[in-house]
Amino acid sequence: MSTPSYIQPLSRSARWGVLATVIVFHAGIGWALTSVQPKPLAVGEVASMEVRMVAAEQPPKAPEPPVQLDVPPPEDTPPPEVPQLESMIQPPMPDLPPPEFPVQAPPPKPPAPKPPPKPQPPKPHPQQAAPVPAPAQPTQQATTAAPQTLSIFQVSYRVRPVLVYPVRERRAGHRGTTQIRAYIDASGVPQQVTVEKSSGYPLLDEAAVDAMRKARVNTGGRAFSVTGPFTFNLAE
Repeated sequence: MSTPSYIQPLSRSARWGVLATVIVFHAGIGWALTSVQPKPLAVGEVASMEVRMVAAEQPPKAPEPPVQLDVPPPEDTPPPEVPQLESMIQPPMPDLPPPEFPVQAPPPKPPAPKPPPKPQPPKPHPQQAAPVPAPAQPTQQATTAAPQTLSIFQVSYRVRPVLVYPVRERRAGHRGTTQIRAYIDASGVPQQVTVEKSSGYPLLDEAAVDAMRKARVNTGGRAFSVTGPFTFNLAE
């Protein structure tokens, strides 16, 4: 362990020197304070002030809360007694038997006199009934109703007819309208496609017939005929 170090006290001459220094320092501070004179303050003329007493605005009074009166709640009064309907309804009177009136029996009629016996006619000989001819059965005539005819614009198509303008006829400037009639079977396939009215050019008529044959129609399970024009126009 290290021994603690001690500070050696000042000598007497050193202590007197420190004390003299402190005294001189305080004396200098006192002389400096007494030698400095404060600068007098110049006080100018002060204008007179008028002071008025103004009553402060009082805040608006809050509305007084409503006075609540302690009213005791009404006592539960029992409902008035309602007489039971059963006591008011009287039981029905028992069914009384109908009155019996005496019925007098009519007097007996006298017996009618017996008529004299009539002579019986001779019995006819039994005859064989003639055979009744059977009703003639109506002859069944095979009559087939003509199919309904519709316009080509009235039916709906699964595959619409596409009209192909022949190149040769287009170059030649030929145009016209071909009237077509076709029988459509129940499956929607055109059959028996014919030309009702020609356009005047065989190639245009053949193109109209070919367009109708490639079409497929929604028939709803029934057969019918269609008719309509196919127009070839150079402006299209």
